[in-house]
Amino acid sequence: ILFDVELLNDSGVQLNTTLAVTNNTSFIVGDLITPRANTAVHYNFLQDAIYTGEMNSSKVEGYAMVSGQQDFTFPVGDVAQLRPLVINSNGVNSMALCAYFFEDPNNPSTFPGFNTEIKPRNIFGISTTEFWRLEGSVLSRVTLSWNPRSNLAGLTTDVNTITIMGWSKSAAQWVNLGRESMAGDLSQGIVSSAPFIPDDYDVLTFGSADEPEEFLTLDNFYLSPNNDGINDFLEITELEQSPNNRLEIYDRRGLKVFQMDNYQDQFTGISNVENMVLNRGIGLPEGLYFYIISLDDLGLNFQGFLFLER
Repeated sequence: ILFDVELLNDSGVQLNTTLAVTNNTSFIVGDLITPRANTAVHYNFLQDAIYTGEMNSSKVEGYAMVSGQQDFTFPVGDVAQLRPLVINSNGVNSMALCAYFFEDPNNPSTFPGFNTEIKPRNIFGISTTEFWRLEGSVLSRVTLSWNPRSNLAGLTTDVNTITIMGWSKSAAQWVNLGRESMAGDLSQGIVSSAPFIPDDYDVLTFGSADEPEEFLTLDNFYLSPNNDGINDFLEITELEQSPNNRLEIYDRRGLKVFQMDNYQDQFTGISNVENMVLNRGIGLPEGLYFYIISLDDLGLNFQGFLFLER
């Protein structure tokens, strides 16, 4: 068990035994690599552990574990990309374990195959590009993100059909884990599942349902909170039509950074959600974010992009 870890090795660091950290992991250069065929070897973030600097060139390439935390973003990926999974659990996880695989679930390198043709009739297709392995015993929601390499355009022509699928251990088939929220387009976006028990499923990936769930699209927004009086806060005039509303904002990894019921122009680039956002007082980093709006009075949902510039 270590207090702090700094990862600075172009070739990465191969773990042959489990390593745990109690405070901060700084991803600088290179990956923490664990054997994908042995889940007993992993990198463990303990109760108060956090991390910084995760990116395509520095992450956990293999299995990451979290212990004693309720919500966590696993900084996992393959050799080329960071492909995180966000878990929001109904209680504290004594342990939850996650890895990402840029592989066809029909023919994975370390598991028996998960036939993507064994699925419910109302599921049009299941991704053969990538999947995640997640273990945990607490009822949880997960958020997955996609990018151009995910090739969701090869799965569907309608982003509103995207859902999260899990291979059920008991039923030995793919099961729709539902979709509570979604934002983005076919080249990049995020989707969140309904609650489920991770240990009931072997792997998770994207699927396409026959009947799309309609998310209307508003304009994309630009925010530059520099106190010049122009675009200093997020103003969404459509919300005036529904005083009972909810705004949620997510970063590109699928981490929720802002949430407000009955929103009235409060977002100025500062996170108000208890999460792994660091240096909260100086504001969120510039870049692309996703927003989801629920207009409860009208029974409508909207989604789109927000660009934050510092």
